[in-house]
Amino acid sequence: MSHSYLVFLIPLWIGYLLDLCLGDPRWLPHPIRLFGNLIYYGEKLLNKDSFQVIKGALLTTTLCVSTFLFFYWVIKFLYYIHPVLYYIFASVFLFYGLANKSLLEEGKEVFDQLNIKGLEAGRKRLSWIVGRDTSQLNANQIRTAVCETLSENLSDGVIAPLFYYALAGVPGMMTYKMINTLDSMIGYKNDKYFYFGKVAARLDDIVNFIPARLTALLMVLVTFNTRGLQFIFQYGHKHASPNSGYPEAALAGILDTRFGGPNVYHGKLVEKPFIGHTVRDITHNEFYRIYYINHATTLLFLLIISLTYYILNRLDIQIHWFL
Repeated sequence: MSHSYLVFLIPLWIGYLLDLCLGDPRWLPHPIRLFGNLIYYGEKLLNKDSFQVIKGALLTTTLCVSTFLFFYWVIKFLYYIHPVLYYIFASVFLFYGLANKSLLEEGKEVFDQLNIKGLEAGRKRLSWIVGRDTSQLNANQIRTAVCETLSENLSDGVIAPLFYYALAGVPGMMTYKMINTLDSMIGYKNDKYFYFGKVAARLDDIVNFIPARLTALLMVLVTFNTRGLQFIFQYGHKHASPNSGYPEAALAGILDTRFGGPNVYHGKLVEKPFIGHTVRDITHNEFYRIYYINHATTLLFLLIISLTYYILNRLDIQIHWFL
């Protein structure tokens, strides 16, 4: 048996530990900012006049294919020069691809601001991480919004990137991050982006289909909560998004509370279905339960990926085709 699976697992665990320790320091250059700049300039150039769907599809396809090819050839080149260069590069970009520590820090800051400084401080801090209007939310609605955001972003910011790293290494992970960034910037159903961002939004729905449902199941596994499993099947499909409802339903079931309902986005009231049926206040200390769920879910998935690659290696199945 060879040890070729270590080529894949070493960056995986180093990147995970880096995220666990460092999070997302604001002073550190981040590739997602570069992705955002590329999308911004591409949108400014193409999103005008007619054929907006085609132009949006062209931008989306060009950026996604270019991202994959860039990282594919860079890691092959670095590994050819010296494996240590590959390990450093892959570990750093694995770290860049994860966002669990920063997401939890942002969520905790909202809870803390609300608990220490009161309602206005909580509303203001929440507005940093959600798109809804926070100016009229009460304390429980603020905590509920944090729970919804953290469960959804556990899928988008952690499990999905790891899933695509498992399938295609750093190129797969970074391509997923490009798709996710495209959706967050142009995947809106408003006058400006409805047609131009249609392909980006649909592509994001497709690539998150499996990770969202996988995230929900992992959340249930780390809590041994049968109600969470029931909520996944009962409420997961009722969300306006084809994917976001599943991790949200899992967390609502685990906490035995109700998410969703009407909210104001950009001045418009949006009627969202309720996820769950128990109307109760979420307490400040319940954040630590969410903290455990996010970290335990991430760690369990890392162990599943590692074990899978170890078994594939034992069976002499090629597992690092991306090198």
